[in-house]
Amino acid sequence: MNPRLAAARALAAVLSGKASLNSSLPAQLDKVEERDRGLTQDLAFGTARWQPRLDLLAAQLLQKPFKAADADVQALLLVGLYQLFYTRIPAHAAIGETVGCADKLKKPWAKGLLNAVLRRAQREGEELLASMERDPVVRTAHPRWLQKSLKAFWPEQWETICAANNAHPPMILRINRRHHSRDAYLALLAEAGIQASACQYSRDGIVLAEACDVRGLPGFADGWVSVQDEAAQLSADLLELAPGQRVLDACCAPGGKTCHLLEAEPGLAHMVAIDLEAKRLARVRENLDRLKLDAELIACDARDTASWWDGKPFQRILLDAPCSATGVIRRHPDIKLTRQAEDIPALATLQGELLDALWPTLDVGGMLLYATCSSLPTENTEVIDAFLARTPGARELDLATEAGLRQPHGRQLLAQEGGHDGFYFAKLIKIAASRG
Repeated sequence: MNPRLAAARALAAVLSGKASLNSSLPAQLDKVEERDRGLTQDLAFGTARWQPRLDLLAAQLLQKPFKAADADVQALLLVGLYQLFYTRIPAHAAIGETVGCADKLKKPWAKGLLNAVLRRAQREGEELLASMERDPVVRTAHPRWLQKSLKAFWPEQWETICAANNAHPPMILRINRRHHSRDAYLALLAEAGIQASACQYSRDGIVLAEACDVRGLPGFADGWVSVQDEAAQLSADLLELAPGQRVLDACCAPGGKTCHLLEAEPGLAHMVAIDLEAKRLARVRENLDRLKLDAELIACDARDTASWWDGKPFQRILLDAPCSATGVIRRHPDIKLTRQAEDIPALATLQGELLDALWPTLDVGGMLLYATCSSLPTENTEVIDAFLARTPGARELDLATEAGLRQPHGRQLLAQEGGHDGFYFAKLIKIAASRG
């Protein structure tokens, strides 16, 4: 299959609200030649990254918008525009190959339209985009609701956040303390000719100068190292783990933090890791097996404690709550297409429900670390503020890290070009059992 067609089909599912790229793209990648899979991924993710900007440009070039049934043609047009403005693919090849895909969509009528619009974009696109730069959606390539939210919450940083969201993320590793120190593994990378440096905040983090195939990393198959963003790595040390503790990792998939907790403290008495979907736990099990670690995995709704909790209290809980994922847009650029403003209050409600449900499972004197990969205070400090107000036995603890910005509650890490993702942490201690 033509990589442009594969990327467009994956994107069409996203534009139609039926899927994310993580779910729609793999099936399309299976249909293209192996040599074209990298190009297909770049076309799909790159088009999603710049979609807010490209979509407004397309609106200027089209006489009328596409019908809902023609999301595949719309996606194909966006893929064509992405090639013209963000790749080194020659314009004649980008236009010719993209237009030719219309036949495979069984919509030959679209060939003339695509050809005319893309050729006009080639001639006038730069001038049109320049004339639209005053619109912050065009300038930042973020949907209007998100651009406005970031500007309202982060008036001094919002444009820097948008720029980081549009940049390609670095490849960051987490060394396994059970095998090597960070310095020892950096030496192994140097011997392998792989340039890397220590992360600023995570004691286990290493950032590579260039991304590489994990199979080329020393000892990857043997569990010496994993791929995980620096911000996510902070969870292990912030939880203050100790031998003999029972630990819960709620909403654990794909299991990076579960594994890191087990690596950081081999003496844990028991690790329970839960997630809503059983199929997501399969990935957790794969990660555990590669690292030769073990945990009790349970597929359940964390809020329904009667269905999974054995009544024995946990001394530590990590709640990496479902969120808008606005802090990891650079890794999942289709978030710009899939998230809407109305999702945020609903997510904040869910986050509060998870806190309320899990709090009774925490031992008196135990700690709960609340985390999200969101950059929006609605899901972060405001959720913690509301929880503390309604929970007399909860108190907030300081976080032992200089990463991010201190908030009314917790710390907010904003995405950094070349550095960590956007993330939020707050740490709570249970000083008394709930009344009643």
